[in-house]
Amino acid sequence: MSINKLAPAYETSLGKCFLGDALELLKKVKDNSISLVMTSPPFALRRQKAYGNVDAASYVDWILPFAWEIQRILKPDGSFVMDLAGAWNPKKGTRSLFQYELILKLCQRFHLAQEFYWYNPSKLPTPAEWVTIRRTRVKDAVNMVWWLSKTDEPQADNRRVLKPYSKSMKRLLRDGYDTAIRPSQHEIGPNFQKDNGGAIPPNLLSIPNCRSADSYIKKCREKGLTIHPARFPEPLPEFFIQFLTSAGDTVLDPFSGSNVTGAVSQRLGRKWISFEVNEEYVQSSLMRFDEHTSTTDVRGNKTQVRKKKPA
Repeated sequence: MSINKLAPAYETSLGKCFLGDALELLKKVKDNSISLVMTSPPFALRRQKAYGNVDAASYVDWILPFAWEIQRILKPDGSFVMDLAGAWNPKKGTRSLFQYELILKLCQRFHLAQEFYWYNPSKLPTPAEWVTIRRTRVKDAVNMVWWLSKTDEPQADNRRVLKPYSKSMKRLLRDGYDTAIRPSQHEIGPNFQKDNGGAIPPNLLSIPNCRSADSYIKKCREKGLTIHPARFPEPLPEFFIQFLTSAGDTVLDPFSGSNVTGAVSQRLGRKWISFEVNEEYVQSSLMRFDEHTSTTDVRGNKTQVRKKKPA
């Protein structure tokens, strides 16, 4: 692993989860050792959540020390992907600019490779005061997902995240088309008909996040463990892990919560490291792993080694 010797809360065949303050743990990670930092830090929300969060006015100063450590530990071709929701100004129906202030600060040391938009069609109508009562805004259903890189040529391959062709594209590939200059003045040449195995996805990711019950929640309830209240859906980290890393690379999540990033990395054959400051969330995140080689959990108790049965 790309971290100095430190006892993990638990580990699997590919990864390790550490209990502790992310800023202090990041300082123990070796320089130029991580291929991807994929995370969803605590958002700048008006209301305090159980997992802890700061307000928009304090957010930039709070997160920059983490970001500078992340820049240090990334490989030269590594990437930093951060899911970050926007914020509304207190008692107003206007948006905070903290995200844009933050990205300008981050780009003093990172390159902005591309911005993505995570559209969650199942989001509740917020901000409620202006959406459902005054009816002067529409619901806020998009998170910004910032893709930052250490150099302007990070590791990436969109062939790993191709989407199935639409029916019209399949018909075009089958029947052909006339090459010409379109009314938009785009030239549609003969190479447009080449079958590349799928369509290149856009930077708008439509991923519902409405699962009120899954195996993680079920297992936590069965064992009386605390369920993390803000879990992003597996397809979100899955997209970026496939897009920006290769098998055997190391993915790190400094604000891992229920450790979705680690579980997806494990499934995709990537090494992983996760940090989480809340002991209860670390304990419950173990429920995401069907097999592990952990010998001791966060309370110092011996854990049972479980392995999948052969198919």
